[in-house]
Amino acid sequence: MARTRAEDFPEKQRAILASAAAVLGGGGIDKASMAQIAERAQVSKALLYHYYPGKEALIFAIIHAHLCELDAAIEAADDPALPPPERLRRLVHTVLETYRDADDAHRVQINGTPTLPEEQRNAIHAIERRILRRFATVLRAINPALDADPRLMPATLSLFGMMNWVYMWFREGGPITRADYADLATDLFLDGLSNLPERPERPERGR
Repeated sequence: MARTRAEDFPEKQRAILASAAAVLGGGGIDKASMAQIAERAQVSKALLYHYYPGKEALIFAIIHAHLCELDAAIEAADDPALPPPERLRRLVHTVLETYRDADDAHRVQINGTPTLPEEQRNAIHAIERRILRRFATVLRAINPALDADPRLMPATLSLFGMMNWVYMWFREGGPITRADYADLATDLFLDGLSNLPERPERPERGR
């Protein structure tokens, strides 16, 4: 008879995923083993395999949970009634706050997504695209000239570049706080976005 899920499954799942992210994100995906993850999570290998049949399933679960949490936080924080610059500032603060204590999951997302099968990669990319569209909508409101401009998505990705790589250098207790950096990134981006020159017309190919 198949084992049924325990009543405390959600709590165990979160603990297992946090431990797995620490092992996979800290020591490298290739080197990490299910035995190391089970030891870190303080569960038996049998229990770990009961919830997750292999490392691939864990990688997907970590990334999926991380992105779903981020997407939900952004959706909850977004307020179309705010002036567009303040709307963007609020979203940047939300992303960077959601990234707090999520460095391991972020590393797994960056290094683990390419290792997943196509169906799982597509599921991950669908959430990523949804998040990017939320931000692109705000950037378009800040600078309406970006509507139908091919630079809109590169601009959106550039903003996420400023946020996604914070884990490489930011340290709690350092010279600036997480909120300080959120304001800095927003100010830098708003200044550039508001003063973005009109895109020049390009001659058609062959002329």
